[in-house]
Amino acid sequence: MFKKVFVEKDVFDLEYTKSILQKFKNLPIELIDSYDEIWGKVKKPYLQKRKNLNLFLAKKKGQLVKEAPDAYGLEGEKHYYFIHAYNCIYECEYCYLQGYFNTPDIVLFVNHSDIIDEMKSISDLAPCWFHAGEFSDSLALANLTGELEEYFDFFAKNLNAKLELRSKSTNITPLLKLKPSQNIIISFSLSSESAAKEFDHKCPAISKRLEAIKKLVQHGYKIGIHFDPIIYSDNFEEDYTEITNRLISIVPNQSLAYISIGVVRFTSQSMRETETNYPSSKIFKQELIKSFDGKYRYNRPMRMWMMQKIKSKLIHFYSEEKIYLCME
Repeated sequence: MFKKVFVEKDVFDLEYTKSILQKFKNLPIELIDSYDEIWGKVKKPYLQKRKNLNLFLAKKKGQLVKEAPDAYGLEGEKHYYFIHAYNCIYECEYCYLQGYFNTPDIVLFVNHSDIIDEMKSISDLAPCWFHAGEFSDSLALANLTGELEEYFDFFAKNLNAKLELRSKSTNITPLLKLKPSQNIIISFSLSSESAAKEFDHKCPAISKRLEAIKKLVQHGYKIGIHFDPIIYSDNFEEDYTEITNRLISIVPNQSLAYISIGVVRFTSQSMRETETNYPSSKIFKQELIKSFDGKYRYNRPMRMWMMQKIKSKLIHFYSEEKIYLCME
């Protein structure tokens, strides 16, 4: 997957760095002062990730934990996201990272103790949520990065805080080696089988994601589900009836933390990038309009109809207060 590894001098001696480098003994390694002096300085096409990715191991500086926007999670408590990586190994046609960074190269931040210290200072003030997966997939490289145990230890001792790991990955082996905690939620993005085949390139199939969810439920984990982003198709209702029925068959209400429902949406920049990368995508055969927050979405009546259709299939089995509309 990777052609070269760049390592900041400040983190070269950290145990996380040593462990990761052990897995890339045959790759050229270059020591650098700071990842952001190289990473993204020259525009690298997003689709170059298919054949040429570099890996950066670095220290996250500045604000390590950021407050999430409204409607990011369930109401009632503050929501934050923390940044442990930049970019993703998967390739989804609607991914907003296309217009966010100048490069698809992966950055893994290895100063996890600093991130956890910042989480502690925030959670000591009031109950809150911390979400991973805003700029990367939380599980796709977990067997490589090896930090989950440290985060699990923190949350097991700090029940005032909740952790959500957002993913499309079936790389759950690291999770099955750890003890679940009621304040740790493993969440998966789901769509219909046909939509995943059409738009979720390099991602595990929906059936594989459901298998992973079933194993995690059996292991005792709380599960979150993101039906997001929903993309309209002629078979929309039939497709989402099938996927919701399959979900209900493997995740009981007591194992469900929440379900978010949201439609496909783009910033102006990510929309331009996506149209360039996937000019024949079916997403752009539909009308998207500039919405209340400047993002491009389906018009409000259409998207509310779509989200309510899915919600109506779920509320007969799951508690309604566990279901929310994302970014609306």
